[in-house]
Amino acid sequence: MKAVVIGGGTMGAGIVHVLLAHGHEVTLSEADAERVEQGRLAVKRSLDKAQEKGKLADAEAAFANLSTGELPADADLVVEAVPENVPLKQKVLGNAAEKCPNAILASNTSSLSISEIAAGLPGERVLGMHFFNPVPVQQLVELVHHEGVDPANVAKARTWAEEWGKTVIEVRDSPGFATSRLGVAVGMEAIRMLEEGVASAADIDTGMKLGYRWPMGPLELTDLVGLDVRLAIAEHLAAHLGPRFEPPQLLRDKVARGELGKKTGQGFFSW
Repeated sequence: MKAVVIGGGTMGAGIVHVLLAHGHEVTLSEADAERVEQGRLAVKRSLDKAQEKGKLADAEAAFANLSTGELPADADLVVEAVPENVPLKQKVLGNAAEKCPNAILASNTSSLSISEIAAGLPGERVLGMHFFNPVPVQQLVELVHHEGVDPANVAKARTWAEEWGKTVIEVRDSPGFATSRLGVAVGMEAIRMLEEGVASAADIDTGMKLGYRWPMGPLELTDLVGLDVRLAIAEHLAAHLGPRFEPPQLLRDKVARGELGKKTGQGFFSW
């Protein structure tokens, strides 16, 4: 199977890793040469780390299947992992639709409307393939379908994801899908509780880890995802689903101060 990944950031590099680790030929596409090189280096580090941990037999052989040239006309799958912006996603997938006429066109969006992204594109080929960070480790793939998609393409995407060792859930196109909608709801309430002085960040998270067996608490997870990312998703959900998703002022204040979580060293916790 030949694949294209557009966007070489954290998510894109992780998706490339998974595809290469399963023997696929992958083309990484980015906005400029500097970002391409950054993406390549991130993939190389990730593959090498997997080999060191005994999770990958030959990182060098896997990495050899990565290219960064023109999009191949015979690509089977295109996955975009660019920033959460509908026009941008439409632009990159539109370009891919022309250059890769037989490829399934997948968006890694965590909350944006797949129907909206598919507008003006060959909609029968467009679907959502929502991976989770870190992609090589997280087992879940949320497969999102809209009314215009060909069911055969959904079935093909499911088969591929399962071949990569992922567990697939299928979700109808709806704001926030299943995972972001529920995850953000809990995350926003945890932030409100912290804002109101109900409990400390550590105690809120410990309560969810020990009481509900979450692998990490909602505030630590927000730090990992990025407070700016969570804020954008919450605003999107509030606009479409109502005020129950309205972001707390504490979240807005932290983002305004540049306290974005693990990536900046400070969020609800210090990293």
